[in-house]
Amino acid sequence: MQLYDRIERLARDQYVDFFGIADLELAHDFIFVQGGEQVASYPRAISIGISLLDPVVNQLPKRSEKPAAIEYRHHAYDIVNDRLDIIASQLSSVLQQEGYRAYPVPASKRADDERICAFFSHKLAAHLAGLGWIGKSCLLITPDAGPRVRFATVLTDAPLEPTGQPMQERCGDCRECVDICPVGAFTGRLFDEREPREARYDARRCAQYHQELEKRNGVGVCGMCLYVCPFGR
Repeated sequence: MQLYDRIERLARDQYVDFFGIADLELAHDFIFVQGGEQVASYPRAISIGISLLDPVVNQLPKRSEKPAAIEYRHHAYDIVNDRLDIIASQLSSVLQQEGYRAYPVPASKRADDERICAFFSHKLAAHLAGLGWIGKSCLLITPDAGPRVRFATVLTDAPLEPTGQPMQERCGDCRECVDICPVGAFTGRLFDEREPREARYDARRCAQYHQELEKRNGVGVCGMCLYVCPFGR
């Protein structure tokens, strides 16, 4: 069995809904700035995604009620992140057994509190693998599930063929995610790789809002930009 077929089957057997291979050379400079020399040394990324459960996401308009917030945080965040991390670790072990370097990127761990980001962008890998586009919400939008997907990534030097090209955005004139944001964190600008994230998204304003919700309700859950996207609904 070819290496690609082996790792894809392993992922699919663990109920991964999205699987793709990204050529990271297309974004080497950006990756270097965000994650440093070690992270930027990997030429390929395996992107895996799990769709969130719609009945859980559809409770987000009731997020001010603690039961709905706890349900979302548990099933759409904690559990799915754990599942993705385990699968990424399994894929990494297979790649190492085959003699290649493999570096699993945690599904959700902030590495830089100043910039409010991880050391590698999962949505960048998914975008380069042809799984979706980066929307006005700065979320990765898939054609079938919209942004209702969580992703993880395995960086590797295994000679895997990329599965696609960056997908053209399909947001058009839609501003639902922009308009529903309770703190106005989005400017409504379309993704442009030449622009800094700040041109589209105020991450600090979003993070502060989550902290306020955490103090108020004990659970910091918003997600309205994810909930309202027409592609997910």
